[in-house]
Amino acid sequence: MQSGFVEWFADIVGTDPLLAGLVGGVVIATLNLLGASLVLVWRNPSQQAMDTALGGAAGVMLAAAFTSLIIPGIEEYSAGNPVPTLIGVGLGALFLDQGDRLVPHAHYLLTGSRRTDAAEPSESVPVVDERLAGVVLFVLAITLHNMPEGLAVGVGFGAAGGDPARLGSALSLMLAIGIQNIPEGLAVSVAAINAGLDRRAYAVFAGVRAGVVEIPLAVLGAVAVSFVEPLLPYAMGFAAGAMLFVISDEIIPETHTSGHERVATLGLMVGVIVMLYLDISLAG
Repeated sequence: MQSGFVEWFADIVGTDPLLAGLVGGVVIATLNLLGASLVLVWRNPSQQAMDTALGGAAGVMLAAAFTSLIIPGIEEYSAGNPVPTLIGVGLGALFLDQGDRLVPHAHYLLTGSRRTDAAEPSESVPVVDERLAGVVLFVLAITLHNMPEGLAVGVGFGAAGGDPARLGSALSLMLAIGIQNIPEGLAVSVAAINAGLDRRAYAVFAGVRAGVVEIPLAVLGAVAVSFVEPLLPYAMGFAAGAMLFVISDEIIPETHTSGHERVATLGLMVGVIVMLYLDISLAG
Protein backbone atom coordinates (compact mmCIF):
# COMPACT_ATOMS: atom_id res chain seq x y z
CA MET A 1 0.00 0.00 0.00
CA GLN A 2 2.81 2.36 0.91
CA SER A 3 4.82 2.25 -2.30
CA GLY A 4 1.83 1.85 -4.60
CA PHE A 5 -0.14 4.89 -3.44
CA VAL A 6 2.90 7.11 -2.97
CA GLU A 7 4.29 6.21 -6.40
CA TRP A 8 0.89 6.74 -8.00
CA PHE A 9 0.61 10.19 -6.46
CA ALA A 10 4.17 11.08 -7.50
CA ASP A 11 3.51 9.88 -11.07
CA ILE A 12 0.30 11.90 -11.39
CA VAL A 13 1.16 15.06 -9.47
CA GLY A 14 4.94 14.98 -9.36
CA THR A 15 7.08 15.94 -6.40
CA ASP A 16 6.90 19.74 -6.69
CA PRO A 17 5.80 20.72 -3.15
CA LEU A 18 3.78 23.71 -4.39
CA LEU A 19 1.74 21.65 -6.84
CA ALA A 20 1.40 18.86 -4.30
CA GLY A 21 0.17 21.39 -1.72
CA LEU A 22 -2.41 22.68 -4.19
CA VAL A 23 -3.64 19.17 -4.93
CA GLY A 24 -3.73 18.36 -1.23
CA GLY A 25 -5.83 21.46 -0.55
CA VAL A 26 -8.24 20.51 -3.32
CA VAL A 27 -8.55 16.96 -1.95
CA ILE A 28 -9.40 18.00 1.61
CA ALA A 29 -11.79 20.73 0.40
CA THR A 30 -13.50 18.20 -1.88
CA LEU A 31 -13.97 15.81 1.03
CA ASN A 32 -15.44 18.71 3.01
CA LEU A 33 -17.89 19.16 0.13
CA LEU A 34 -18.63 15.43 0.19
CA GLY A 35 -19.50 15.65 3.86
CA ALA A 36 -21.70 18.69 3.31
CA SER A 37 -23.45 16.90 0.44
CA LEU A 38 -24.32 13.88 2.60
CA VAL A 39 -27.27 15.87 3.88
CA LEU A 40 -28.90 15.30 0.49
CA VAL A 41 -29.15 11.56 1.14
CA TRP A 42 -28.84 11.42 4.93
CA ARG A 43 -31.59 13.89 5.67
CA ASN A 44 -31.89 13.53 9.41
CA PRO A 45 -28.71 12.20 11.04
CA SER A 46 -29.21 11.46 14.70
CA GLN A 47 -27.36 13.25 17.46
CA GLN A 48 -25.70 9.99 18.42
CA ALA A 49 -24.45 9.38 14.88
CA MET A 50 -23.07 12.89 14.60
CA ASP A 51 -21.35 12.68 17.99
CA THR A 52 -19.75 9.39 16.96
CA ALA A 53 -18.58 10.76 13.61
CA LEU A 54 -17.21 13.95 15.12
CA GLY A 55 -15.48 11.89 17.82
CA GLY A 56 -13.79 9.96 15.03
CA ALA A 57 -12.74 13.22 13.40
CA ALA A 58 -11.21 14.34 16.70
CA GLY A 59 -9.27 11.09 16.98
CA VAL A 60 -7.84 11.44 13.49
CA MET A 61 -6.75 15.02 14.17
CA LEU A 62 -5.32 14.10 17.57
CA ALA A 63 -3.07 11.36 16.19
CA ALA A 64 -2.11 13.40 13.12
CA ALA A 65 -1.03 16.34 15.26
CA PHE A 66 1.62 14.16 16.87
CA THR A 67 2.62 11.60 14.25
CA SER A 68 2.67 13.92 11.23
CA LEU A 69 3.53 17.29 12.74
CA ILE A 70 4.96 17.47 16.28
CA ILE A 71 7.21 14.38 16.28
CA PRO A 72 8.65 14.94 12.76
CA GLY A 73 9.06 18.63 13.55
CA ILE A 74 11.26 17.75 16.51
CA GLU A 75 13.09 14.67 15.27
CA GLU A 76 13.58 15.38 11.57
CA TYR A 77 13.58 19.15 11.18
CA SER A 78 15.00 20.41 14.50
CA ALA A 79 17.77 17.85 15.02
CA GLY A 80 16.03 16.66 18.17
CA ASN A 81 15.62 20.16 19.63
CA PRO A 82 11.98 20.42 20.74
CA VAL A 83 11.95 24.17 21.37
CA PRO A 84 11.07 25.50 17.87
CA THR A 85 8.23 23.00 17.40
CA LEU A 86 6.86 23.55 20.89
CA ILE A 87 6.96 27.32 20.40
CA GLY A 88 4.90 26.73 17.26
CA VAL A 89 2.42 24.59 19.23
CA GLY A 90 1.91 27.41 21.71
CA LEU A 91 1.51 30.02 18.98
CA GLY A 92 -1.00 27.86 17.11
CA ALA A 93 -3.14 27.40 20.21
CA LEU A 94 -2.92 31.12 20.98
CA PHE A 95 -3.97 32.01 17.44
CA LEU A 96 -7.10 29.85 17.65
CA ASP A 97 -7.87 31.15 21.13
CA GLN A 98 -7.78 34.75 19.93
CA GLY A 99 -9.70 33.83 16.80
CA ASP A 100 -12.46 32.29 18.88
CA ARG A 101 -12.67 35.49 20.90
CA LEU A 102 -13.21 37.47 17.70
CA VAL A 103 -15.66 34.95 16.23
CA PRO A 104 -18.07 33.94 19.03
CA HIS A 105 -18.83 30.25 19.26
CA ALA A 106 -21.98 29.22 17.47
CA HIS A 107 -22.58 25.54 18.09
CA TYR A 108 -25.67 24.55 16.17
CA LEU A 109 -24.47 21.13 14.98
CA LEU A 110 -27.63 19.04 15.39
CA THR A 111 -29.59 20.60 18.21
CA GLY A 112 -29.54 24.22 17.10
CA SER A 113 -28.29 25.30 20.52
CA ARG A 114 -25.57 27.87 20.98
CA ARG A 115 -22.74 27.87 23.45
CA THR A 116 -21.51 31.43 23.57
CA ASP A 117 -20.39 34.01 26.06
CA ALA A 118 -22.03 36.78 24.08
CA ALA A 119 -25.16 38.43 25.39
CA GLU A 120 -28.43 36.99 24.19
CA PRO A 121 -30.22 39.06 21.55
CA SER A 122 -33.15 41.15 22.60
CA GLU A 123 -36.67 39.82 22.17
CA SER A 124 -37.22 42.36 19.39
CA VAL A 125 -34.80 40.49 17.12
CA PRO A 126 -36.78 38.20 14.78
CA VAL A 127 -36.12 34.52 15.39
CA VAL A 128 -35.21 33.89 11.76
CA ASP A 129 -32.65 36.70 11.88
CA GLU A 130 -31.18 35.23 15.05
CA ARG A 131 -30.95 31.83 13.40
CA LEU A 132 -29.34 33.25 10.27
CA ALA A 133 -26.86 35.17 12.38
CA GLY A 134 -26.08 31.96 14.22
CA VAL A 135 -25.41 30.12 10.96
CA VAL A 136 -23.10 32.91 9.81
CA LEU A 137 -21.18 32.72 13.08
CA PHE A 138 -21.04 28.94 12.90
CA VAL A 139 -19.70 28.97 9.33
CA LEU A 140 -17.14 31.62 10.28
CA ALA A 141 -16.06 29.54 13.27
CA ILE A 142 -15.69 26.37 11.21
CA THR A 143 -13.83 28.33 8.52
CA LEU A 144 -11.44 29.60 11.17
CA HIS A 145 -10.89 26.02 12.30
CA ASN A 146 -10.33 24.84 8.71
CA MET A 147 -7.38 27.21 8.44
CA PRO A 148 -4.87 25.12 10.43
CA GLU A 149 -6.02 22.01 8.59
CA GLY A 150 -5.23 23.51 5.19
CA LEU A 151 -2.00 24.93 6.55
CA ALA A 152 -1.01 21.55 7.98
CA VAL A 153 -1.44 19.83 4.61
CA GLY A 154 0.65 22.48 2.87
CA VAL A 155 3.33 22.30 5.54
CA GLY A 156 3.39 18.52 5.18
CA PHE A 157 4.06 18.69 1.43
CA GLY A 158 6.49 21.56 1.91
CA ALA A 159 8.37 19.48 4.47
CA ALA A 160 8.59 16.61 2.00
CA GLY A 161 10.41 19.03 -0.29
CA GLY A 162 10.02 16.81 -3.32
CA ASP A 163 11.65 13.86 -1.53
CA PRO A 164 9.66 10.72 -2.40
CA ALA A 165 10.82 9.12 0.85
CA ARG A 166 9.01 11.82 2.82
CA LEU A 167 5.99 12.10 0.54
CA GLY A 168 4.17 9.29 2.33
CA SER A 169 3.98 11.26 5.56
CA ALA A 170 2.43 14.22 3.74
CA LEU A 171 -0.09 11.96 2.04
CA SER A 172 -1.12 10.30 5.29
CA LEU A 173 -1.70 13.75 6.79
CA MET A 174 -3.73 14.81 3.74
CA LEU A 175 -5.91 11.70 3.94
CA ALA A 176 -6.37 12.06 7.69
CA ILE A 177 -7.54 15.66 7.48
CA GLY A 178 -9.70 14.84 4.47
CA ILE A 179 -11.39 12.01 6.39
CA GLN A 180 -12.16 14.23 9.36
CA ASN A 181 -13.48 16.92 7.00
CA ILE A 182 -16.39 14.66 6.03
CA PRO A 183 -18.29 14.78 9.36
CA GLU A 184 -17.24 18.40 9.78
CA GLY A 185 -18.78 19.33 6.42
CA LEU A 186 -21.93 17.43 7.33
CA ALA A 187 -22.13 19.34 10.62
CA VAL A 188 -22.14 22.68 8.78
CA SER A 189 -24.98 21.58 6.52
CA VAL A 190 -27.01 20.22 9.43
CA ALA A 191 -26.45 23.49 11.27
CA ALA A 192 -27.92 25.47 8.39
CA ILE A 193 -30.97 23.20 8.22
CA ASN A 194 -31.59 23.39 11.96
CA ALA A 195 -31.45 27.16 11.74
CA GLY A 196 -34.46 27.08 9.45
CA LEU A 197 -32.74 26.97 6.07
CA ASP A 198 -34.58 23.97 4.73
CA ARG A 199 -33.22 24.17 1.21
CA ARG A 200 -30.55 21.50 0.91
CA ALA A 201 -28.65 23.40 -1.78
CA TYR A 202 -28.06 26.31 0.60
CA ALA A 203 -26.94 23.96 3.34
CA VAL A 204 -24.40 22.36 1.00
CA PHE A 205 -23.22 25.83 -0.02
CA ALA A 206 -22.52 26.58 3.65
CA GLY A 207 -20.36 23.48 3.84
CA VAL A 208 -18.47 24.42 0.69
CA ARG A 209 -17.79 27.89 2.05
CA ALA A 210 -16.34 26.38 5.22
CA GLY A 211 -13.84 24.26 3.30
CA VAL A 212 -12.70 26.54 0.48
CA VAL A 213 -10.25 28.38 2.74
CA GLU A 214 -8.16 25.22 2.96
CA ILE A 215 -6.93 25.37 -0.66
CA PRO A 216 -5.03 28.69 -0.59
CA LEU A 217 -3.70 27.96 2.89
CA ALA A 218 -2.37 24.60 1.77
CA VAL A 219 -0.47 26.36 -1.00
CA LEU A 220 0.69 29.06 1.41
CA GLY A 221 1.98 26.45 3.84
CA ALA A 222 3.93 24.68 1.10
CA VAL A 223 5.36 27.97 -0.18
CA ALA A 224 6.40 29.16 3.27
CA VAL A 225 8.35 26.08 4.26
CA SER A 226 9.77 25.50 0.78
CA PHE A 227 11.46 28.89 0.64
CA VAL A 228 12.08 29.52 4.34
CA GLU A 229 13.21 26.13 5.62
CA PRO A 230 14.10 27.32 9.15
CA LEU A 231 10.40 28.09 9.64
CA LEU A 232 9.48 24.45 9.13
CA PRO A 233 9.47 23.20 12.77
CA TYR A 234 7.63 26.36 13.87
CA ALA A 235 5.04 25.91 11.11
CA MET A 236 4.54 22.24 11.92
CA GLY A 237 4.10 23.04 15.60
CA PHE A 238 1.74 25.92 14.78
CA ALA A 239 -0.55 23.71 12.71
CA ALA A 240 -0.49 21.00 15.38
CA GLY A 241 -1.22 23.43 18.21
CA ALA A 242 -4.16 24.92 16.35
CA MET A 243 -5.56 21.47 15.63
CA LEU A 244 -5.17 20.38 19.26
CA PHE A 245 -6.97 23.53 20.39
CA VAL A 246 -9.92 22.75 18.12
CA ILE A 247 -10.10 19.18 19.44
CA SER A 248 -10.10 20.17 23.10
CA ASP A 249 -12.08 23.40 22.92
CA GLU A 250 -14.64 22.54 20.28
CA ILE A 251 -15.09 18.97 19.13
CA ILE A 252 -14.81 16.92 22.33
CA PRO A 253 -17.01 19.24 24.46
CA GLU A 254 -19.61 19.35 21.66
CA THR A 255 -19.79 15.55 21.42
CA HIS A 256 -20.15 15.19 25.21
CA THR A 257 -23.16 17.43 25.75
CA SER A 258 -26.01 15.12 24.71
CA GLY A 259 -25.40 11.96 26.70
CA HIS A 260 -23.38 10.19 24.01
CA GLU A 261 -19.98 10.42 25.65
CA ARG A 262 -19.30 6.69 25.34
CA VAL A 263 -19.88 6.40 21.58
CA ALA A 264 -18.07 9.69 20.98
CA THR A 265 -15.07 8.33 22.88
CA LEU A 266 -15.18 5.07 20.95
CA GLY A 267 -15.33 7.11 17.75
CA LEU A 268 -12.25 9.02 18.87
CA MET A 269 -10.38 5.77 19.50
CA VAL A 270 -11.31 4.49 16.03
CA GLY A 271 -10.08 7.76 14.55
CA VAL A 272 -6.74 7.43 16.34
CA ILE A 273 -6.35 3.87 15.06
CA VAL A 274 -7.20 4.89 11.49
CA MET A 275 -4.63 7.68 11.55
CA LEU A 276 -1.93 5.49 13.05
CA TYR A 277 -2.55 2.90 10.36
CA LEU A 278 -2.34 5.53 7.63
CA ASP A 279 0.84 6.95 9.08
CA ILE A 280 2.57 3.58 9.38
CA SER A 281 1.40 2.21 6.04
CA LEU A 282 2.18 5.30 4.00
CA ALA A 283 5.15 6.79 5.80
CA GLY A 284 6.61 3.83 7.56
